[in-house]
Amino acid sequence: MEVHFESNPLIDRLPKHLKQFIKPQDYADYTPINQAVWRYVMRKNVAYLSKVAHESYLDGLKKTGLEIDNIPNMYGMNRILKEIGWAAVAVDGFIPPNAFMEFQAYNVLVIASDIRQLEHIEYTPAPDIIHEGAGHAPIIANPEYAEYLRRFGEIGCKAISTSRDYEMYEAIRLLSILKEAEDTSEEEIKKAEKQVDFLQKNMGELSEMSRIRNLHWWTVEYGLIGTIDNPKIYGAGLLSSIGESAWCMTDNVKKIPYDILAADQGFDITKPQPQLYVTPDFANLSLVLEEFANTMALRTGGLSGIKKLITSKALGTIELSTGIQISGLFSNVIEHEGKPVYVQTQGKTALSYREKELVGHGTQYHSEGFGSPIGKLKGINLAIEDMSPRDLRAYAIYEAEKVTLEFEGDIIVTGKIVTGSRNLQGEILLIKFINCTVTHKDQILFQPEWGTYDMVVGKKVISAFSGPADVNSFDMINHVPSSHTIKAKKSVDREELEGLYLNIRNIREGKTEVLLLEKTFETLKENHPKDWLLTLEIAELCNINNNTTLLQEVLVYLEKVKQNRPEISHLIDGGLELFLEKVAI
Repeated sequence: MEVHFESNPLIDRLPKHLKQFIKPQDYADYTPINQAVWRYVMRKNVAYLSKVAHESYLDGLKKTGLEIDNIPNMYGMNRILKEIGWAAVAVDGFIPPNAFMEFQAYNVLVIASDIRQLEHIEYTPAPDIIHEGAGHAPIIANPEYAEYLRRFGEIGCKAISTSRDYEMYEAIRLLSILKEAEDTSEEEIKKAEKQVDFLQKNMGELSEMSRIRNLHWWTVEYGLIGTIDNPKIYGAGLLSSIGESAWCMTDNVKKIPYDILAADQGFDITKPQPQLYVTPDFANLSLVLEEFANTMALRTGGLSGIKKLITSKALGTIELSTGIQISGLFSNVIEHEGKPVYVQTQGKTALSYREKELVGHGTQYHSEGFGSPIGKLKGINLAIEDMSPRDLRAYAIYEAEKVTLEFEGDIIVTGKIVTGSRNLQGEILLIKFINCTVTHKDQILFQPEWGTYDMVVGKKVISAFSGPADVNSFDMINHVPSSHTIKAKKSVDREELEGLYLNIRNIREGKTEVLLLEKTFETLKENHPKDWLLTLEIAELCNINNNTTLLQEVLVYLEKVKQNRPEISHLIDGGLELFLEKVAI
């Protein structure tokens, strides 16, 4: 079923495999309690973060169209984000890391449109609109940081994963959903936590994706900026957590200068972080990112890059020195003296040049895999790609000629050349054979009855990365998560409480008579004794309207709530501080 959502030029240019994750933001789904949670967190954050956040935060709130009193409408946000060259889309909770980063590469901010429950107002492991909208969005108004985010996405989506990485993603996604959902049993949560813990302890050698996700976590999510002695907050995880944003500024959290070593520091998404990294400025983030990118197969290629793709068991691409790119599921590599001399894919494969599929070399034509030698001919210093027309003629690499090409590593190609393809520099990219046999020692790699043989040309592998060279070569509309976020349950009791929250919201906005205030408070006390946030909002309205008699009664009641629920006592005190300079009871 096709999902309809409001689009714009930046979203329109997204490839189909990213659009599959987008869902509509149905603003009517946000309840009065949801709106109250947003308002409380934003007011607390702005009051506190104005002192400890990077200067871009408050400025960014204005630039990105975020309001203190109302959950942002993403379509309204997009009209404002457009001015800084970005857009936002709604998704369902966590999406796969590669996809998340690829959205960033297109200057599109991914926002989980659900909002945390009142019970998890300080922190939730699940991504929500507070985390994404109030955490990520404001900082991207800073041009230098926005470019870092875009560049991170561009590089990060090319990082090679392992199958264990995807298991970890699914396990963390499930745990975050269960922890945020109402009435989840302790047994279910413990089971999910056990699986995450098991995977964290058994990841093996960290993949490129695991390491770059660490960098993302310690910068984009939990980054500090400035000096070790006087850091400021810019990470979205901290900006959106009223609990951890205060905790992180204490001496209980170790502060470490940010450098590439952060790539090897793991994290636990379900707990406060015991250490955080401090970058001196946003420019340093980009320097570390480039330093890390230089270690990736994206830039190093070679035998190790191919082996990473084979281990990943996922769609990937290698690029040869001529610029030709092979995209598919890599299954084997033959090596000689530490270099790849033959690569093999299985199943659908596509050949491209500069991210554009070569005509006639899509997945339908190469539906059963692709194999080709790589490197130089044995005993000849001149690589095929560097040969002049005269050289090619001398070695019988010529149309209509039957030729035997012996590559280093005992790869032998024998057949009749039909034609070849060249790049813009005149280098041969591909040679097509008929009646062709390809062998490695006693092993037959290709035989004439299999049809036409296409041999790519390149003396070395200069790049290896996750995903296809041309996103249009493969149908990738199948990578949706296996779990779904769980919506809040409806009940008569809940409906009444929502109605009371709506009463107070309407009074504050001048839509309802203030006289309803006292009646709402009486119903709240009688039927919903555990609630504290609405009582705070009633106290605020009493204060605004100089209703000192009711205010004193409400404050006395809040003290009782604190005694009955000491775990939320600090939240009540924090809320009162927003509008009462001194609470007298």
